[in-house]
Amino acid sequence: MRNRKWNGEPHWVVPGDYLGEDRFGHWISQPTGSFVAKPAVAFYAASDALVMIPHDGHHVVTFFDELHPKKVEIYVDIVSDIRWQQLAAGIGYEVTLIDMDLDVIRTFDERGTWIDDEDEFAEHQVAMNYPAWAISATQTECNRIYSAVKDRVPPFDGTADDWFRKARP
Repeated sequence: MRNRKWNGEPHWVVPGDYLGEDRFGHWISQPTGSFVAKPAVAFYAASDALVMIPHDGHHVVTFFDELHPKKVEIYVDIVSDIRWQQLAAGIGYEVTLIDMDLDVIRTFDERGTWIDDEDEFAEHQVAMNYPAWAISATQTECNRIYSAVKDRVPPFDGTADDWFRKARP
């Protein structure tokens, strides 16, 4: 998965192994030790994760296991322009998207569920000249996803547990 910002600047590059799809979307495994990077920042994943790219919607979900060092359970990036491209020689696919700053996060601990990076979203509306339709669509999607994550609406209800079992040998 290759993320960029609205102005075309590169953002996160996240590797993964395709597991399959269900009614919610496509599931990708990111095992512990996966190399995740963006300009000026890189790390090896400290715990297993699953990325779910929905069939519908403008978001990408990362589900983490209980070993995540910051106790994050769910991290949803609000995005636009999700595209799948087959790589040369049929070795797989690359998913590209535009990260629209806002994130919905739920933790395993008492911090609960919240919307993150609202300040970055406000700043980038001006700095990157987001059109009014993109601002409105991003806010609408963020509010919808926040409610679903907070209320544990599927797939935010433990659905990922079966996919974690499939991802692990």
